[in-house]
Amino acid sequence: MLGGSLIPQAPEGFKSGFVGIIGRTNVGKSTLMNQLVGQKVAITSPVAQTTRNRLQGILTTPEAQLIFVDTPGIHKPHHQLGKVLVQNARIAIESVDVVLFVVDGSVPLGGGDRYVADLLTRTQTSVILGINKSDLQQSKGEALDETYHQLVAAHNWHVIKFSALTGDGIPILQQQLIEKLEPGPYYYPPDLVTDQPERFIMGELIREQILLLTREEVPHSVAITIDLVEEEPKITRILATIHVERDSQKGILIGKKGSMLKAIGSAARQQIQKLIAGKVYLELFVKVQPKWRQSRLNLVEFGYQMER
Repeated sequence: MLGGSLIPQAPEGFKSGFVGIIGRTNVGKSTLMNQLVGQKVAITSPVAQTTRNRLQGILTTPEAQLIFVDTPGIHKPHHQLGKVLVQNARIAIESVDVVLFVVDGSVPLGGGDRYVADLLTRTQTSVILGINKSDLQQSKGEALDETYHQLVAAHNWHVIKFSALTGDGIPILQQQLIEKLEPGPYYYPPDLVTDQPERFIMGELIREQILLLTREEVPHSVAITIDLVEEEPKITRILATIHVERDSQKGILIGKKGSMLKAIGSAARQQIQKLIAGKVYLELFVKVQPKWRQSRLNLVEFGYQMER
């Protein structure tokens, strides 16, 4: 469950603060958030630009509370939705206590990483460079790391190497982040793992299965609205609508004799059952909403708003 008890008084010497997980698309930021928090709060996918909302994951230890802000991957935007996502990521850099700049250690430093690094040079916020995917480096590890160490030397940043997938190096990363924080209160109840409502997480779990099962065919033209949640003693009934931009995308999502929609619903239902720790009945509908990513009205309706 997502938790939600009362907020206690923090003991003497307790630390707390906000950690912005920043980086280009598809470097493993959401996988890292889930690994740090200890359970799934952010969706992951091989498709770039999976994260859309500024999702906050919460880790509470006996000595500290870390609130992780998982931001959309920083990229060159091609539509109104893209502009909102990148602007929100930039704002996150200035509104956190520590920036964790995540890079993909299985490939050399690239132009996208340099672009993010350039943005970070303009902030007064403390920065840690996290070299992710250490499990994929194999024999080329030292040569790949060197390209990132040159970047670190130029900016005097701390650097930590880890694998968000396997958990290797995560305890050291967690400790380094705690050391960067100032003494502070509990911002959230200790058993809470995210500040997002369950309905939002439900919608994200459905969207994750669409990304995984349709891959490049319907990548980012999808938004989910949860239309109804009815909690009964033995089952929770959920009705949700999948919004797409074109009739062809609707056809792909429904599939032959409804096979794709059934597969998406079945996989999403299993994930939602883990979220709420109970049985779920999930019914999905598909609706065509032309050019919704260009519409400010639709963006607000579907929950994508520009941060202030």
